[in-house]
Amino acid sequence: MLTKLKAKAPHLTRGENAEEQAHNFLLTKGLKPVCRNFRCKQGELDLIMLDKETLVIIEVRFRKTDKYGSALESVTHKKQSRIIAATHLYLSSNRTDRPIRFDVVAISGNGNIDWIQNAF
Repeated sequence: MLTKLKAKAPHLTRGENAEEQAHNFLLTKGLKPVCRNFRCKQGELDLIMLDKETLVIIEVRFRKTDKYGSALESVTHKKQSRIIAATHLYLSSNRTDRPIRFDVVAISGNGNIDWIQNAF
């Protein structure tokens, strides 16, 4: 019996492409991958990487246009709270003594990449 494969929604494909672009960009900046797409009930951590001795939690945001706000502006206080809660859950099973930093990689439709370290 053949099963029909469901195509991914275009916004999910764009999101995956933006995460891959951010991951590759950060690799060129010397960061080392630890985990991708950690999911829990609080939300998702897009990228977790090491920047020397610092564990970096990275939120990747993509906006095709700035019509409704930039990619960076879309990281609201509510979104930050969810990322922090998900980080607590991640750390409960992946203990570390390393310092932790929260970064945002904002990618615009024209290909510009803004890497904001210590974003919140």
